[in-house]
Order: sequence, then C-alpha cells, then structure tokens
Amino acid sequence: MREDSEIADAIGQRLAARLAALREARGLSLDELAAETGLSRATLSRIERAEVSPTAVQLNRLCAAHGWTLSRLMAAAEGEAPALVRMADQPRWTDPATGFRRRAASPPGPGLRMELVEGELPAGAVIAYDAAPVPGMEQHILLLSGALDFADGEDSWSLKPGDCLRVKLRGPTRFRATGRSPARYLIAICPP
Repeated sequence: MREDSEIADAIGQRLAARLAALREARGLSLDELAAETGLSRATLSRIERAEVSPTAVQLNRLCAAHGWTLSRLMAAAEGEAPALVRMADQPRWTDPATGFRRRAASPPGPGLRMELVEGELPAGAVIAYDAAPVPGMEQHILLLSGALDFADGEDSWSLKPGDCLRVKLRGPTRFRATGRSPARYLIAICPP
C-alpha cells in the first residue's frame, strides 16, 4: 500500500510540473489562466505546486485550455509508455472530489493515436465537464458493469452492461453512475 501511495505522490508531482510547464510555454500568467479556465489563481497555484490533487473537472478545464486530452496530460506526467503495459504497471489516478478511479490501460505513446482507459465511478456519483478537452474527439464507451448515464450536450444515453456508445464530443459532457453499484467502463479515446 505504501508503494502505491509513493507512486501516486510521484505522479502528482510530475503532473503539477507538467501543468506549470504548459502554462509557462504558452506565456500565461496564473491570472490569465484563471480567466481562461474559471479556476481561481490560488487554486491553480496550489495545483502547480502539488499542494492539492486536482479534480477531474479541474483537469478537464486545464486540458481544454491547453488543447490536450486528459490521457495525454496523464501520460506526460506518468512517463513514456512501453509497447506492453502490464496491469500492475498501468497508471492509476483517483479524483479526490468524486472517488472516480481511472486506469490508463493503454496510455498514449509516440506515433499512436488511440488510448484505452478504464473508469470506475461510484454509485450515485456524477462528473460533469464544461467542454470537451479537444472538440471532435471520438470516444467509444463500453459499460462493463453497473449502470451509466452519459450526456454530450443535449443528447443523452443510458447504458447497461455490454452496451457500447460511440460519440464525437461536441460540448459539455456528464457521466452519472445510476445503479446501486459502481459503473465500470472502458473508453477508447481517439483525438481528431
């Protein structure tokens, strides 16, 4: 357990450094990035110093501002991915706000476009993103267990185990675990 905590801390430190580097590469001040993302300057500063772990919604806003997918950002923080990624070595992250757990089963790599992510959203939990990190990004969501409602803009779908939803993200999205148990799903992510 201690090793998992140490790995999470190391990834958190690299994530913070990557976010700071992205902001600096764009020549933005914390105030300018705050205006662009709707996050406070203080929150951004604490995230970049790894004093707090950002939530999924905060990361989505930052990814949208920088034009990166969450998977690309996490991969940059997690390091280069080999051809074979053993389950024990697949990077994991937990959203401190919702308990959402994310496992990068097939992280992005040089010259590869598709990413495969496993998500587990606790029963009753909701994650609502203001916008797609990259408009037109294609996602295939395969529900493994539980029940999941997914909305993309005005369109929404209720998924049952075995259902697969294919969408190109256009605007705000929402994941909601509607069953009595967590919603566990795979997402294949294909940038435009």
